[in-house]
Order: sequence, then C-alpha cells, then structure tokens
Amino acid sequence: MMPTSRTDPSITFSMLRTVLPLLLAVLAFAAPLSAQSNPHTDPLNLTPEVREAHVHFYNLDYEGALSRFEAVQRANPQNPMATNYVLFTLVFRELYHQDLLDTTYYAHDSFLTSKRDVPVPQATRDRIEHLTSQAIEQADRQIKADPNNANAWFARGYAKGMHASFITLVDHSFISAARQGLGSRQDSEQALRIDPDYADAKMAVGIQQFAVASLPRILRIMIGITGVTGNKEKGLDLLRECAAKGVVNPIECRTALSLFLRHDARYPEALAVQHGLAAEYPHDYLFRLEEANLTKDKGDGPGAIAAYKRVLEDARKPGYFTDPRLQMTYFGLADTQRGQNLIADAAQNYLNAAAQPKCSDWLKRRAQLNAGQMFDLLHQRDKAIEQYKEASAGGGDQSQADTARKYLKTPYTGA
Repeated sequence: MMPTSRTDPSITFSMLRTVLPLLLAVLAFAAPLSAQSNPHTDPLNLTPEVREAHVHFYNLDYEGALSRFEAVQRANPQNPMATNYVLFTLVFRELYHQDLLDTTYYAHDSFLTSKRDVPVPQATRDRIEHLTSQAIEQADRQIKADPNNANAWFARGYAKGMHASFITLVDHSFISAARQGLGSRQDSEQALRIDPDYADAKMAVGIQQFAVASLPRILRIMIGITGVTGNKEKGLDLLRECAAKGVVNPIECRTALSLFLRHDARYPEALAVQHGLAAEYPHDYLFRLEEANLTKDKGDGPGAIAAYKRVLEDARKPGYFTDPRLQMTYFGLADTQRGQNLIADAAQNYLNAAAQPKCSDWLKRRAQLNAGQMFDLLHQRDKAIEQYKEASAGGGDQSQADTARKYLKTPYTGA
C-alpha cells in the first residue's frame, strides 16, 4: 500500500493551490501509438494489442479498454508498462464515475478544501494500490538489473504520477501526492539523461516546469533552494515536443497544453489545441465537453451555450458516445446560462444535471443548491426551498449542506 497523508503545512498547501489545478485531469487520456518502429520507447507500446485498447479508452469505453489491457498484462507479466496500462484505466474509470474528470472542477481552488467524500469501492481502491506498488517494484527490478534502462525509469515515473493524481482527487492527500509528483519528474529526468530523445519523459518535466514557474515569487525561491526550478515557456516547449514525438502520451501533452494556456488566459491558443483534439476524436465525450468549457471560460457565452447543446444533441444519437455523463454538460450549460442572465434556463438545466441517473451525489447536490439559487432569483421561493432541502439532506455528500441551510433561512439574492 502506498502511504498517504492529510497533513498540509502552509507552504506546501500554498504551492499546491497553484500546482494542482494545472496538474490534475491531464492524465485522463493515453496516446494513439505509432505502428512504426521507435527506439525511444518500450516495444510493448507499439503493439497492435495496446493500440486497440487505446481506441476503446479514447471512446471512454473503459470496460473494453480494461479487458484488453488486462490481456496485455497477462501476456507481459513482468513489464511495468503493462501493469501501468491497467492501473491508469482503473484510475480514470473511477474518476469518471465520480464526476471528477470535468476540468472546470480544477479551475478554482475550492476543490482543494472541499469537504467532499469520494466513495471509491474498497476493492477498486485496493487494486489501484496493489497495481501502483507492483509497477514500481517491477521497474525497480529492471533498474537494478540495468541502471541505463530508460524504459524502466519512465515506467516508474508514470506509475508514481498516476497514483499521485488518484490520491489527490480521492483522498486530498496533498503531501504524499506532491512527493510522488516530484518522484515522477525525477524518474523522467533520469530517462532523458539516458536517452535525450525519450519524448514521453518530457511530459512530467514540462508539467512541473510550468507549474513551479506559476508559483508566487517567494515560493519559487524557497523551492529553488531544493533544486526544483521552473520556466513556463520551457515547460510548454517540452509539452509540445512530447506531443509531436511521444508514443505513450502525446495526447496527454496536448491536454496539458490546453489546460496551461487556459490557466494563463491564453484562450485562443488553448481553444485551438482543444478543438484539434475534439475534431480528431469526435466521439470522446470529455474532449467535446472541454471544448465547450473553454469557450465558456473565454467569455463567449452564446458560443459556449451552442457548444454544450451540440454535445447534448450528439449524445441523443445512438452509440455516438460511450456512457456520456451528461450531468457535467448540463451543469456547464446551466453555469453559462446563469452568466448570461438566462435564469429560468439555468434553473432547468441545473435540475437536468441533478436528474441524471449516474450523477454522483456530490454533483447532484451542487446542482440542487444552484437550482435553488436560481429559483430564489426568480422569486419562486417554494421551489428554492425544495432544492435547498435536497442539497442539505442528511446522509451522502455534505459539502453543500452549510450553504444550503444558510439559504433556507435567507433567500439568495445574487450578492
């Protein structure tokens, strides 16, 4: 089992407030693999079996991807990348089921202090912990046998980065996650020292270069004492290089580029990257959703509303998306309509989000709270009270309860 901690010293927490909103959710996608020979990657990554599994993953068919990656693992029981593929599929299937792959959640610092309890089934949690340890142990054995094995260094860093994402989002184990994230960068840097053309290893380094450079100056100085430095443009350049030449994670790097450009309010550039992903993978529900989210963040309310509605229209087509979690689209649409002062439409779409059969209890109660606020603005107090009662009901997620009880006493006015 990988150790976790809930300790959050002020300096580390301040660092994470900047780093994590940039870091998380960029690992939700794996790259299509070239059929051509590539000496700068594990040959396993180029096999038809791995490529076929990724096709299913891109369509968010996690069950189809998982069964295929498990077959790859059975055929390669000592290969840490085979273990990693099963690990990342399990991690992101669970995050998707928990409504944690909508990047708007990470655009604000509030997710770091959220009271949300993420109810991951114990069997799933245990398997993720086991696979993380297994992949690291397999890589350790390969490194011990050959310290110049770039594939093993990359695979070990990949496992650490995957586990860091999981424990941050699910457990808010910030210190352990930060430690593993640094370990991922260090392993990737070692892979690059061995093979400077190992493009996939540039992702972890590029992410931390950008993230550290985004910290307040005093924190950059303090972190720099430890030898960890950052440069935004260098980080972006490393991500671009990985996107152009990587085998395992070029799509992840394009996703990271989009997120980082968004962080710096470089919305036209971010949208260009995201539009390319959505056009290349039109049946990837998350890519399409993120395009709409970015349009909203850019300040183009009407354009964002149209983009969300196109996602909903395509979702009505049989088989167009695999298991689309439409609560995320309805919630984003409602938020945008709220910003455009389309209060009645926003109220209805918050209700639509809460009504989705696979909506997590956490997102459902957020939607109910927001619906109540819209009904208060519409002077429909009875409906508002009904939604506040739902959002503050006992049992389940309680992250919205205090705010909902406040508005049960005093109507929301928009202030």
